[in-house]
Amino acid sequence: MSRAREARAARRAQQFAKFRLTELNLIPLVDTFVSIVFFALTTSTVGELAPVVAGVNLPESRVGAVAHQQMTLGIGGQITLGEEAIMSTLDAARAQSNDPTQPLLIPRLYNRLRQLSDSIRREKNIPRDQSVDVPLAVQGDKTMRYDLLARVMQTARLAGFRSISLQVNKVQGEDATQASR
Repeated sequence: MSRAREARAARRAQQFAKFRLTELNLIPLVDTFVSIVFFALTTSTVGELAPVVAGVNLPESRVGAVAHQQMTLGIGGQITLGEEAIMSTLDAARAQSNDPTQPLLIPRLYNRLRQLSDSIRREKNIPRDQSVDVPLAVQGDKTMRYDLLARVMQTARLAGFRSISLQVNKVQGEDATQASR
């Protein structure tokens, strides 16, 4: 090869060197796609909305996910577990704890929730000192006092429920802007 031809080839190689791909690393791209799929699957709504307990007027919310099927504790004029009335809200608010170390405990509600958690433990072979993994949804009337809600949630926790959620009505569109005013 002639000297001029070699010089031309060298110049051409220099000019096109910036367009040459030396390495394409696909691992970060695959990791990103796996993360997107994971978050899409874990944040999708599963299950149906639990039915609202009769006599309970839920507050409204613009943000939130659809509730999963779970046990429902309704707090309106009556405290109900599913369709079973346990006691009136007034009786629950007036109830005195029979355990000096737990002043928020509502004894009658605790006894019923403890029976329920014990039956779940027997059915699922869970040790007696362990909390149950069945979710308990609390549907409280929007006029309910927060101190009563705190007592109900503490009672449920002491009865053995570790997954307690509060339910609200989801508002969309124009209703959402009016509800926030």
